Amino acid sequence: MIIYILTIFLFLVGLYGVLSKRNLIKIVIGLAIMEYSVNLFLILVGYVKGATAPILSSDVANKLFVDPLPQAMVLTAIVIGLATTALLLAIAIRIYKKYGTFDIREIKNLKG
Repeated sequence: MIIYILTIFLFLVGLYGVLSKRNLIKIVIGLAIMEYSVNLFLILVGYVKGATAPILSSDVANKLFVDPLPQAMVLTAIVIGLATTALLLAIAIRIYKKYGTFDIREIKNLKG
């Protein structure tokens, strides 16, 4: 139970980074932390203590297996999250080249 609370805490740390920081790079890092906490939560949901990998054979009967669906979902989410993070960083770099700053408050004040 404590592990689930820690994943929620990790998500809240990322949310704090997104909502309170004004630097674009710190916001992207906060989003990445939130993504990692959701991935960790999904892996924990699929974990069964004392279970084995879901590989069926003739000698395995009535054993507990780990659910493979959350693992597959997390692998997909990692790829999508990597692409999203790369896109956000590319946009942040383009904004920096145009305005010369990563600070959102200064970008809003600039015209052009």
